[in-house]
Amino acid sequence: MPSIMITGASGFIGSHVARAAAGRTAALTLMSHRRPPAVPRSAGVRTVTADLAAPHTLQGTCEGVDVLIHCASQIGGTPEANEAVNARGTEALVAEARRAGVSRIVHLSTASVYGRGTFIGARAEDLVRRPGSPTSQTRAAAEDTVLAAGGTVLRPHIVHGEGDVWVVPVIAGAMRALRHEVVGGEALLSVVSAAELARLLLGAALAPAGALSARVYHAVHPEPVSAARLLRAAADCAGLPPARRQLTVEQASEALVARGHTVTGLGMLATDHWFDGSRLWADLGEEPGPGFEEDFAGARAWYEDTVRAA
Repeated sequence: MPSIMITGASGFIGSHVARAAAGRTAALTLMSHRRPPAVPRSAGVRTVTADLAAPHTLQGTCEGVDVLIHCASQIGGTPEANEAVNARGTEALVAEARRAGVSRIVHLSTASVYGRGTFIGARAEDLVRRPGSPTSQTRAAAEDTVLAAGGTVLRPHIVHGEGDVWVVPVIAGAMRALRHEVVGGEALLSVVSAAELARLLLGAALAPAGALSARVYHAVHPEPVSAARLLRAAADCAGLPPARRQLTVEQASEALVARGHTVTGLGMLATDHWFDGSRLWADLGEEPGPGFEEDFAGARAWYEDTVRAA
């Protein structure tokens, strides 16, 4: 069993990967920056504190590591912070991993590197990256660094589950600001639960040599979810009653702006963002879980506490 290091181990996805990796590796190193990982310390588990924006703190972190699962990233913030963490930080981390003899690198990226557009059953090998925001641009740069080192990149789209602060809480907040008006939408979206994404990341990290047939994969559940289903789930978690009126995403955006709110989070629901992730499941020999309804139900209590307390 190889030794594994997980960056961002106290973050949303990294914490799920850390829990999934516990007990499946000879040695587990959990790297975090602002707060210690929530995974209980046990034999074979060590924690290290390092900051991607301060490359000197990465020295020695990869000693004795066979496989690196890189989940840490800067999302939002200033362009300078994104450049320091996502681009230059990943470059420094990969250099340290190569110096220490790490044999495999698996990097968590995002489908936002494709930029705006409509995507229907799109395969990674058929798409061209057109990142628009500083976050997406620097995460694309991080991908380039990992790929140049022979690593593997996984791109999810919408990720939900315990620890989520970017999807359901943001949508629920927008709907609450609309005074219980529900945003209607039939766009199809690729989603994956944080637990399923952790399984895919760990699967790619532990896959036998030669099992992975690509360098870049979409890490999504095969069955897309309509925007309307995602919105209804968010409304239920927020305790919002069924609405008398339904708005399109465009109408909702206009209403929010008129009330002085931002429309962050609604743009992803305006058009199809459905990506083909079958290749990764096939290469790993894994069967995807039952899908959105059951996965979301597992995190519903956490969402209710989080969203209603906001």
